[in-house]
Amino acid sequence: MVIEWFIKLIRGLTRFKSDKNMKINQIKTVLLIAFTAMTSLLSAQEVTQKADAENQTKAKEWVSSLTLNNPEKEARVTEVVALHLTQIRDWHNSHPFTMVPAGINPLDGKPLSELFRQMIVDSSIPASVHKNLMDGLRKDLSEEQVAMILDKYTIGKVDFTMKGYEAIVPNFTETEAKVIRSLLEKAREQAVDYKSMKEISAIFEIYKTEAEKYLNNNGRNWRQMYSDYTKKIKAEKAKQKSN
Repeated sequence: MVIEWFIKLIRGLTRFKSDKNMKINQIKTVLLIAFTAMTSLLSAQEVTQKADAENQTKAKEWVSSLTLNNPEKEARVTEVVALHLTQIRDWHNSHPFTMVPAGINPLDGKPLSELFRQMIVDSSIPASVHKNLMDGLRKDLSEEQVAMILDKYTIGKVDFTMKGYEAIVPNFTETEAKVIRSLLEKAREQAVDYKSMKEISAIFEIYKTEAEKYLNNNGRNWRQMYSDYTKKIKAEKAKQKSN
């Protein structure tokens, strides 16, 4: 309706005859600028509405996978997840990496990458966003079900990474598994507040480094174990090719 009104008005001005052509031309220019701005605004709104609908659909699919068999509970949890997804997206999109000045990482002296700068600004999202998600999930779900939803955010990285440690660490003990899984579960909960998979993976890398330090501090040699595992995989592939 707004766009149609602008079009009719501009056409009317084009047909209008007057001695004050200069003023009319100025008015036409202003209206054309306003029309362009309005078109851009409406286009942006359409994109946002589409993204909101996608978040709603994603949240509904995730919650449906829990098979709660309780429509009211499903609706509440879906809204909690959809809202969180939207808040994460909006914060990320309105806070580009350029908000963090280029500089060095004080831990290694290397220049901060665009990814790290984006993570820094994304990590400044209000803590209430995360709290509202977790409180909302725990209001209607068991801890096991909460974990299942968090796994959806992080595409099952906890179990996937655990399988890697089980394959790499010889005689992987129950205690080692418990400690490392706990670290990865912390990574999972922290990672849900980041929009891109690159950021999520980077959060997991932080905790994987902690896991490897734990192994090294308790009689293991992570570098050697990883090297041995890599050699083993290469040997197995070479054997398969020769057969």
